[in-house]
Amino acid sequence: MQTFNNITGNRLVIAILVCIFIIYNIIIYKGTQPLTAEKLSDDALAGQLLYQKNNCTACHQLYGLGGYLGPDLTNIISTKGKGPEYVKAFLNSGIKSMPRFHFSEKQKDAIVAYLREVDKTGHFPDYNARMHPTGWVEIKTKSE
Repeated sequence: MQTFNNITGNRLVIAILVCIFIIYNIIIYKGTQPLTAEKLSDDALAGQLLYQKNNCTACHQLYGLGGYLGPDLTNIISTKGKGPEYVKAFLNSGIKSMPRFHFSEKQKDAIVAYLREVDKTGHFPDYNARMHPTGWVEIKTKSE
């Protein structure tokens, strides 16, 4: 009889946990999302494709995600002493373990456009970000 009660109790606990999981997912995924996806310009989209095609994420990070060999590029465009010309110079010449790319001016402009769009979305690291109990993270974008 003791074993039957243990099995019944375990099943009840599992059933309650499954119900909580289902209710939680319904609340999270049926709720409104606080952020909308940013639409990239044609130039920025071309830059994103170049960034991906040349596997820049292997060495560089965006929002702290990616490789650790090169610097985080999230805010490289707005960082004092850096900017579009700084990015283009490194694409032309390379440095240490960064290869020299043979991009055209149009391709370099596209990569800069992509990094400019990334830069507009916020600061990294964002020390003012707030996490809600629902799991969403509230960030302050540069346009606010």
